Amino acid sequence: MGDTHVLFVEDDDVIREATQLALERDGFEVTAVPDGLTGLERFRERQPDIALLDVMVPGLDGVSLCRRIRDESTVPVIMLSARADSIDVVLGLEAGADDYVTKPFDGAVLVARIRAVLRRFGHASGPNGNAASEAPDTIEGGVLRFGDLEVDTEGMEVRKAGLPVALTPTEMRLLLEFSAAPGTVLSRDRLLERVWDYGWGGDTRVVDVHVQRLRGKIGQDRIETVRGFGYKLRG
Repeated sequence: MGDTHVLFVEDDDVIREATQLALERDGFEVTAVPDGLTGLERFRERQPDIALLDVMVPGLDGVSLCRRIRDESTVPVIMLSARADSIDVVLGLEAGADDYVTKPFDGAVLVARIRAVLRRFGHASGPNGNAASEAPDTIEGGVLRFGDLEVDTEGMEVRKAGLPVALTPTEMRLLLEFSAAPGTVLSRDRLLERVWDYGWGGDTRVVDVHVQRLRGKIGQDRIETVRGFGYKLRG
């Protein structure tokens, strides 16, 4: 982790300095700034390996900053929110964040979450051990076809009607999980464990928002909601 560069945007001086020190003790290189506009400048000067964005920062709020970053990059983003039930959490996820952590947070929990996200992004290979109950139309050279949707599991590329679809690494892992078991209902808890690497209970809103984002890119009817159970990919 010594070479891992973290961009940290937080306007509270005490939280910013304490968190920076905690991350640096764990071997991260940290660029810490107090506002969103400076955060965007630092991001463009040197793209980090991961960005931690507080929702409520001056100049350019965290949600808007996340949206600007996502327009330019697929770098992982974790939002920091003062309230777990805040609408800001959903807004941040809809803006393109990959995960969120609720404040006040324990430094060890934050480090664990950062490492979990980095593991997902550094190892975007397909999921393990899922037996498909309904096979895709064809499988050629690692390319799965579901109607007009093509998922290249080796090249990590997706095409719809022959046109490339830009997915974030988290969206790609989510689609790979569905593609490995088309027609099989996957619970939100299972998706949290397999895609987000949560070994504990997590907020299922993370799954719901990412499914909605994925639907918007590959087709609204491609992923079906099975009320009370979860989601499944239509073959």
